[in-house]
Amino acid sequence: MSAQATAAASGANATQRFRENKQTSAVANQERVALLAGRLIKAANDIVLEERVTYEEYNALKAWLIQVGEDGEWPLFLDVWLEHSVEEVATSHRKGNKGSIEGPYYVPNSPEHNSPATIEMRPEEKGTPLLFQGQVRSTDGSPLPNAKIELWHADEDGFYSQFAPNIPEWNLRGTFITDEEGNFQINTIQPAPYQIPTDGACGQLIAAAGWHAWRPAHLHLKVSAPGYELLTTQLYFPGDPHNDDDIATATKPELMLDIQPAAGRQGVQTSYNFVLDPEA
Repeated sequence: MSAQATAAASGANATQRFRENKQTSAVANQERVALLAGRLIKAANDIVLEERVTYEEYNALKAWLIQVGEDGEWPLFLDVWLEHSVEEVATSHRKGNKGSIEGPYYVPNSPEHNSPATIEMRPEEKGTPLLFQGQVRSTDGSPLPNAKIELWHADEDGFYSQFAPNIPEWNLRGTFITDEEGNFQINTIQPAPYQIPTDGACGQLIAAAGWHAWRPAHLHLKVSAPGYELLTTQLYFPGDPHNDDDIATATKPELMLDIQPAAGRQGVQTSYNFVLDPEA
């Protein structure tokens, strides 16, 4: 069953996906590499000197770094503890929606549907039915017809398809096209909060530091339209106990959903509008 998912298996999948989807042809700027790598190395050495790190601690760090690689958990480690700052820099200029981290579990080319639509799910998918609706528009207020909304999220047990066993390939993953007024309606289920994998190297760090491993419940989204900047974000549910101490530090007040009882149907519903910035 999906409960048998392991950090090593999830990490291997995340590493493979990164290698497939994040290849870049950009030429590294030598001065920039020297600046960033030099500052990183200096910061690490400053910590060693200021905290008087012992050889025992140094060797424990070396062993742990090796284990991160063997577990394939570098995507998880970087996405949990560093990506939120990179995302903040990348979207600081935007007048439309701010974003949030992509995380390690994105898979491109999910099945495409015209809105309104229902995301792919198992016949007896556990969880509270959720109607997610809204509009995509430009910063000038004009609606964006045929905009693309990629949605993916965990199931009620906290697992993602393609990263845990015995879950259909595209379960709770889909791409949805807005109508002529930029509107969308997506039927899915409300995801659950979950712990990031703790049986691998990242879990060892969390346990050793006395931290928790919880992420609040959230929807992952990528919203795009020709001529506009891609928006990558996450949306969160009010009342989640980990909205204020998310292990990934990815929550923002403007990303909180307003959840209401569904009108004339079982479950809940929410409306959220996306505002995209034109490409420079």
